[in-house]
Amino acid sequence: MRFYLQACLLTTLLGLYLCISEDSTNQDEKLPTIGVSVLIRNKAHSLPYFFTYLVNLSYPKDRMYIWIHSDFNEDNSIEIIEAWAEEYKSQYNGMYITTNNSSGPLHSGEQHYVKWIPEHFNHVIKLRQQALDFARKQWADYLFMVDADVFLTNPDTLELLLGKKLTVVAPMLLSDGLYSNFWCGMTENYYYLRTDEYKPIREREKTGCFAVPMVHTAVLINLKRTVTDKLTYTHTNLQSYDGPVDDIIIFALSAKWNGVELYVCNDYVYGYVQVPMEENDGIQSDVEQLVNVKLEAISKGTPLFWDPFFSKFVDYPPPSKYGLDEIYMINLARRTTRRELMEQSFKELAMDVKLVEGVDGRTLDFTNLGALGVTLMPNYEDPYHKRPMKTGEIGCFLSHYYIWQEVVEKGYQRVLVLEDDIHFTPYFRIKILLLLSELEDLDWELVYIGRKIMTDDEEMVSRYTSRPGYTYWTLGYILNQSGAQKLINAKPLEKMLPVDEFLPIMFNEHPNDTWKSYFPNRDLKALSAAPLLVHPTHYTGQEGYVSDTEDSIVLDGSAFVDGRIVIDHATSRIIGRINSEL
Repeated sequence: MRFYLQACLLTTLLGLYLCISEDSTNQDEKLPTIGVSVLIRNKAHSLPYFFTYLVNLSYPKDRMYIWIHSDFNEDNSIEIIEAWAEEYKSQYNGMYITTNNSSGPLHSGEQHYVKWIPEHFNHVIKLRQQALDFARKQWADYLFMVDADVFLTNPDTLELLLGKKLTVVAPMLLSDGLYSNFWCGMTENYYYLRTDEYKPIREREKTGCFAVPMVHTAVLINLKRTVTDKLTYTHTNLQSYDGPVDDIIIFALSAKWNGVELYVCNDYVYGYVQVPMEENDGIQSDVEQLVNVKLEAISKGTPLFWDPFFSKFVDYPPPSKYGLDEIYMINLARRTTRRELMEQSFKELAMDVKLVEGVDGRTLDFTNLGALGVTLMPNYEDPYHKRPMKTGEIGCFLSHYYIWQEVVEKGYQRVLVLEDDIHFTPYFRIKILLLLSELEDLDWELVYIGRKIMTDDEEMVSRYTSRPGYTYWTLGYILNQSGAQKLINAKPLEKMLPVDEFLPIMFNEHPNDTWKSYFPNRDLKALSAAPLLVHPTHYTGQEGYVSDTEDSIVLDGSAFVDGRIVIDHATSRIIGRINSEL
């Protein structure tokens, strides 16, 4: 009897186990719920981009709620928030918006909204704590605290962060400099400490998720873990707190003192963040910061965009030539992506630019170069690769030369020449206007704004200019009438070498005396912007690097007689020399 009862009991338990197992394996679990909390003040210029990328996140919106608080604005942030909320509220599980138009633009005792006073800190701390407490009362599984100047260009950001299974984790954000949303070091007084570990993470020289003492600006908190009940933004919730009254520092220390590691992940490119303003900056400075971030994104081939819904809230300044007679941009017809990206940059920088279709070395009719008067410099050899010129270098030189001709023919006094593979430095518009103003009082004919500096001993001439030594690249330069005439008078097509070798020869800073001997008048008055205003979008060896000069055909031939180029039409091979054997 005992055996029979045990068998029955075992059978019953086994059946119950099988039922439970079958039930648990045949049903999908719902995705975690995520609350998104945002504090907004004077971000009307950023909001179209912020909201566009927030909506573009692939995480199911019925598993998300939005909590926003906005006050003390002096722009139309609230108008944009309320318009967006009305348009998109039906897509989310919930939307909780608090706006205050009656608060005025400043806190009591506040002289400038960027210069934080205790009342400002306490207000932000109170609101962040409210957002955290609200998420707990909503039984949210996660809380994503994010600022309104964050642009999450990776639509899978939330899924990727959830997959880390970490208690507190931040997606590493890019900016137009080294700034990001994490620290690698903290002083004894709990402030930022510069460390050697920071840059390799920020530059993504090593990738993964890293434990750090501080994350901020975009932070995901796993509220399902009981330890997060001890996390706080309010210092009075911490015993014997002796640190600054600062929301992000209080939160970081509450995590540290309760054994919660903070992580930043850079395994993917998650998005961008604006660099914080300086103490006395105004809203226009923040607008410029936004332009900087947009230019950074353009340089990486991924321009920031905004939903057409925001068209009435987005405007661009009218384009101008910055007081120059003309701004040229050289672009090969087949490089449509480069052209489109540069046009995006020009729109952001309010530049009125003339497109110049570059001479393409791939399609250049070498049988007709003689008619153009083109003769290669005898025995030219690239200093690094020990090779003759390439077809792309000929096309590049001719592209610049034809611009010099137009400057002379049209009597232009000052022009800017740009190539199409450049990245504009932060605050380019302000910097170049300062440079142009300073040039009014200087003696010059050519001014580099982008180049590869080959010497270490260049001297400053003025606040924004230096005297260039041997220089590579022709990324960008300002040229006046006198300079253009000197370049043409040198008859460079009759003894052609790469244009970035020719220019240093003309201001007598080239190390090769043999090459210099072909150009006896080397008195071009050259300066350089210091610091430089444009850089290459990619450097040699980097992913995405393409050079239309380097990726072209070498002109074959070891003994040029007069430098003329001919084609063996039977083989379509560039022979590159004329002698008695041909």
